[in-house]
Amino acid sequence: MARKPELQRREAEHEGLLKPRETALELRISCPTIKQWIYKRKIRSIQTAGRHHRIPQSEVDRLLFRTRAKTSPERTLIMRRLSGRNQLVGRIDSVCISGLLAEVVISIGEQQITSIITEQSAREMSLKAGQTAAALIKSTEVMILRV
Repeated sequence: MARKPELQRREAEHEGLLKPRETALELRISCPTIKQWIYKRKIRSIQTAGRHHRIPQSEVDRLLFRTRAKTSPERTLIMRRLSGRNQLVGRIDSVCISGLLAEVVISIGEQQITSIITEQSAREMSLKAGQTAAALIKSTEVMILRV
């Protein structure tokens, strides 16, 4: 059992840890619900030396889309406000504005999508690292690469 806390510590070094209140705000649910999820092991947490719970960012990302609506039809309705069907919800890693363009990098799971948009659009949406965003993929061609 001594390996488990060590493994958790190593994992924690590689990703951000959030307090239960911060997690609740991101998932738009109550703090008591987060506590219940921790106790029921619905969400993974790491305990500090002071026995406080910290939730890895990956857990928040895993639950991000599910908490936007309670039922499957509600989730579909939320994602279908646009005609595009290829919408991926993730977290903004970085926004780099240079001249008339802005590079926005979104993490979705363990993958990243980079989008180049206008500087004005990035400013109007007040895009900042750490915010939740959806990438809408609209294309007439899809290329496949065997890895």
